[in-house]
Amino acid sequence: MTVHIEIERQRTPVCFNHEFGPLIKPRGRPFERGKPSPNPNGRPRGSRNRTTLAAEALLDGEAEALTRKAIEQALQGDPAALRICLERILPPRRERFVVFDFPQLNSAEDGVHAISAILSAIAAGQLTPSQGAEFAKLVDSYVKALQAGEVHERLTFLERALNAPKLN
Repeated sequence: MTVHIEIERQRTPVCFNHEFGPLIKPRGRPFERGKPSPNPNGRPRGSRNRTTLAAEALLDGEAEALTRKAIEQALQGDPAALRICLERILPPRRERFVVFDFPQLNSAEDGVHAISAILSAIAAGQLTPSQGAEFAKLVDSYVKALQAGEVHERLTFLERALNAPKLN
C-alpha cells in the first residue's frame, strides 16, 4: 500500500511505501548527468504536437469561412482583424536592397576608404546605422582575409629563403 504525504518544511512530495519506507520523487533532471538518453535518436523529424494536430482537425474545412469573417471585420474597421489581414498580405520586410557608392577593395588600405564611404552614406540617410554596422563588418572581414593572405605570402617567401641552397 502506498500513501502520499507532503513534508511541511521542504514541500517535497514523498511517496511512503510500507515495505520500503519513504521514497522521494525525483525533481529537476529526469536522467542522470553523463548517462546516455533512453531515446538517443530524440524526437523524430517531422513529428508534430498533439495540440497542433487537434487544432488543425478542428479548423479543417473552416479556414475559408474564418478568413472571410476576418476580412469582413477588417473592412468594418476592427483594428485587430485589419492588422491580421495586412500581416498576411504584406509580411514585414526583413531586409531591403541598398544602393550607395561603395569603393572597390583591392588592399587592406582600401578598408579606410570603404569605412569612410559607409559613414558618409549613414550621414546622408542612404543607410541606417544598423545597415552601416553590417557593411562595416563585411569590410572588416575582407580586410582580415587580405591581411591573412599577405602574412601567408610573406611566410612562404621566408621559408623558401631559409631552405634555399647557400652559395659560397
